[in-house]
Amino acid sequence: MKFSDEFRDRDKAATLVREIEKLCDQIEVTKQRPLNIMEVCGGHTHSIFRYGLEGMLPPGIELVHGPGCPVCVLPMGRVDDCVAIAEQPGVIFTTFGDAMRVPGSRKSLMQAKADGADVRMVYSPMDALALARKNPDREVVFFGLGFETTMPSTALTVLQAEADGIENFSVFCNHITIVPTIKAILDSPDLHLDGFLGPGHVSMVIGTAPYEFIANFYRRPMVVAGFEPLDVLQSIWMILKQIKEGRAEIENQYTRIVPEAGNDPALAAVAKVYELREFFEWRGLGSIDHSGVRVRDEYARFDAERKFAIPNIKIADPKSCQCGEVLKGVLKPWQCKVFGTFCTPETPLGALMVSPEGACAAYYQYGGVKRQERPETVPAAP
Repeated sequence: MKFSDEFRDRDKAATLVREIEKLCDQIEVTKQRPLNIMEVCGGHTHSIFRYGLEGMLPPGIELVHGPGCPVCVLPMGRVDDCVAIAEQPGVIFTTFGDAMRVPGSRKSLMQAKADGADVRMVYSPMDALALARKNPDREVVFFGLGFETTMPSTALTVLQAEADGIENFSVFCNHITIVPTIKAILDSPDLHLDGFLGPGHVSMVIGTAPYEFIANFYRRPMVVAGFEPLDVLQSIWMILKQIKEGRAEIENQYTRIVPEAGNDPALAAVAKVYELREFFEWRGLGSIDHSGVRVRDEYARFDAERKFAIPNIKIADPKSCQCGEVLKGVLKPWQCKVFGTFCTPETPLGALMVSPEGACAAYYQYGGVKRQERPETVPAAP
């Protein structure tokens, strides 16, 4: 296949669905005893709903939406830290657009901008570095956010700042790692999973070898999947085929993009600039050991956490918001009591309704879930 429309062919999709149904019959899965398959990446969640894939699958397949949206797993206290930096005199705070409206305990970055802070949306950390060159009398901070997908671009920007001698640029580093996240999910007593759709963008950087523990120790199959409809359907078929044959392996459906060994230049930049944090706090998942990175001492002058005083306080989510349960796959977004009423993309209570990769945003936009009238009071979580 060469063109995107070839990955959206209706007849090929119908053929794949029929093959999935055959495998379900052979495995003897039913709606009462479904196979739970987690798509780790929020990009897959949106593809599934955008193209109506969940409705095409037999009732014995239950898709579970995972924590692969980096904006969604950012704890509220880290948003408060962003706002604290942005509101300091002389600071230009730069961020990707999907982080602008994530709520903190007091306000979001968008609200901080409305209140007078110089918060600017950028498309890459290099845009932030260009701002630092143009504004030598200002401190320019880039909100480094994302899994291994975006780590290399931030690391390369730090290396470029060092090479150019730019001292008024720094990174507020909130980059996170995928492997400890999946391990935390597998260790969760609340959730039973039969297989994983592996994240395509992260795997483009790290390759497939880091996932081997999923098959070797947890005996679960994973298929690294692309994001087009036929990619997702073929990957689900590959998972079912492994289950039918009694195998648990890491397979790569997204071979046109994902190299088995990863991207060596990207991994080298990441290793040079970052080191693992001892632990990092995640929304809904709590503290996970070695799940985040920070800037190494050699590049401390580019580390916003060392340049600026930040609150660094752990803030609990609102009791009515059930983002944590949705992130872990325990609840579907529509099962949250404030979904579509008090929590909408226009008035989000939680990050999952804000990000383009958030499960709640996907359900709201594509899920066809009936939205009720807004109640007079926000119900408390049980």
